[in-house]
Formats: sequence, structure tokens, C-alpha cells
Amino acid sequence: MAWHEELLIGFDLETTGTDPREARIVTGAVVEVRAGQVLGHREWLADPGVPIPPDAVAVHGISTEHAMSHGRPADQVADALAAALTGQWSAGVPVVAYNAAFDLTLLSAELHRHGLPTLRERLGGAEPGPVIDPYTIDRWADRYRRGKRNLEAVCAEYGVPLDAAHNATADAVAAARLARAVAARHPKVALIGAAELHRRQVEWYAEWAADFQRFLRGKGDTEAVVDGVWPIREVTAGERV
Repeated sequence: MAWHEELLIGFDLETTGTDPREARIVTGAVVEVRAGQVLGHREWLADPGVPIPPDAVAVHGISTEHAMSHGRPADQVADALAAALTGQWSAGVPVVAYNAAFDLTLLSAELHRHGLPTLRERLGGAEPGPVIDPYTIDRWADRYRRGKRNLEAVCAEYGVPLDAAHNATADAVAAARLARAVAARHPKVALIGAAELHRRQVEWYAEWAADFQRFLRGKGDTEAVVDGVWPIREVTAGERV
């Protein structure tokens, strides 16, 4: 059976901002989906330890006061999310995250911030994966389609319901269902095994980043840099986050 018909783990974070190196987790969700059906889900609310900016509150609806009153300590949430993901990877189950380079880099930064074991350390030195990123796959498989590529737009393109955008559980479920829909539309994706698909996404993301960087520099932004590392840019030991 092809990977998209097997068990998939959807993963999503709602955060304090848009820079994965600086932002903090507000909510995180891990869901189990098989053939589009939700089998189970867990969601965590964190007290991020910093004020949640109004722009972020406007996106996910969670205020600083609510997170402080009802959220778990940020280190506990980061640790629980990392344990949930690495447990699935250890069992060979793919983790699906839309724009995985954001969510997994942010989670990795949080682990570093709190002095917790990295994802790689939890896997005995193995690279985290396989990761399935519908954002990266769709952009490669349908490169010249016009329009936005955010989760809402791509769900609409593939007919995947998304009733509560920017709710971590709803977004995680939508990402898993979207991965299945993308594979169903593009047999060349469905026929690649999950581990090989992970490797190819590393290449596809790097190629996209290089092309986008050339585009930006051609438009006059001569110092533009687009990070082509996928799915995780690890934080180094001496790096401040």
C-alpha cells in the first residue's frame, strides 16, 4: 500500500510570531490520520513565557492572559511534542507538517532554548524523518499553478476541508489529508516511498530556495538570502535563541 493510504501523523504549531528562531510555541497538535480518517489527537497549550503579540493573537485567538492562566510550562510542552514525534519516527511512521521547515525548526529552537535533548539525540543520532510536507511537494508537482500557496489556498485547490484555520488540531488534520490528496492527484508522488520522498523534498526545497533567491536578487535585492535547509535548521551550541 502506498504511503498516503497508511498511518500519517499530522503536526502543527501556533506560535507567538513568524520567525522560527525567535517565536515561541503557544499551541501544538499531533494527530493520527489513516485514509483521511482521524484516529486520535492530542493538543497542548503552552505558557510561552513571553507576551503574545496582538498580531499573533489576531491569527490564533489565544491571548497572553489565557496562555498564562491555562497553559503548561513551555519546556514541558516542547518536550511532550518532541517525544510524540520521535516516537512515531522510531516506529517508521511519517510526520506530515505544512511548511515543515517552520514548525520543526521552531520546535528545535524551543528544545535548545530549554536545554532539552534535540530531535536527533532522541533518535539515537538518526536524522528526524520521514517528514511529508504538502507545501514543498505541491510546489514541485504543480510548479506553474498561479495563486497563493498557504494552507487555506492549497486545501481549497485539492478539495480538503479546513473549517478552523490557525487552530493547531484543525491545521494538523488538514495537512495530513492534504498530503493524501496531493499524492492521489500526482501518481509520481504516490509511487515514491516515504523515506525516498523525504530525501527528494530536501532537494526540491533547496532548488526552490536557490531559484527564489535569484529572483529576489534580480529584482534588486542584491543581499537577499533564502535559507534552503529542509526540514530542520538546527540551532548550534553557541547560538542565541
